[in-house]
Amino acid sequence: MIKVDYNKCCWKDGKCASCDCEENNCGGCVEVCPVNAITRDKQVEINAGECLECGACAAVCPHQAITIE
Repeated sequence: MIKVDYNKCCWKDGKCASCDCEENNCGGCVEVCPVNAITRDKQVEINAGECLECGACAAVCPHQAITIE
């Protein structure tokens, strides 16, 4: 199961809290997901039914906010 630690995640209240990136040019978890199972709105959400648990999102997260358990 993929889990998001929202205390560590840099996406808060619909924007990146750690840099000036915009949703369309971020190189993070949403962009790397091969099946588009991750969305970014007010916070990052993972659709567990679509997720392959490949770990790509966890590998690119600079804050180690995404883990596979």
